[in-house]
Amino acid sequence: MKYLHTMVRVTDLDASLAFYCDHLGLVEVRRREVPAGRFTLVFLAAPGDEAAQVELTWNWDPEEYTGGRNFGHLAYLVDDIYASCQKLMDAGVTINRPPRDGHMAFVRSPDGISIELLQKGDDLPAAEPWHSMKNMGEW
Repeated sequence: MKYLHTMVRVTDLDASLAFYCDHLGLVEVRRREVPAGRFTLVFLAAPGDEAAQVELTWNWDPEEYTGGRNFGHLAYLVDDIYASCQKLMDAGVTINRPPRDGHMAFVRSPDGISIELLQKGDDLPAAEPWHSMKNMGEW
């Protein structure tokens, strides 16, 4: 048995690609348009790690999805949690659970999918503004 991917449904493909690729840093591995089924599949992975993928499923006909928090979360290891969170904040992404401990943070995708960021290696020393930041919303 081999892990392939996790699928999440998205309501706005452009906003989701901006979040996952431009802000979070994933890369598009492949895309499949299915006109007969009226949907698009976009597979993303962390650079250099195509074995663990996220499949964004965009149904062309509008639907309302609920329960993003019930999904759980996607988790990514990052080289510098503070720099990663700063990049996301600079792009307008809310840091729901700041990396106060230099180890872990949570953000949400445009569709409410919880994303956990974990510091690679040892935890970074506590640093401001992260150390004093409060949680925002759900994560």
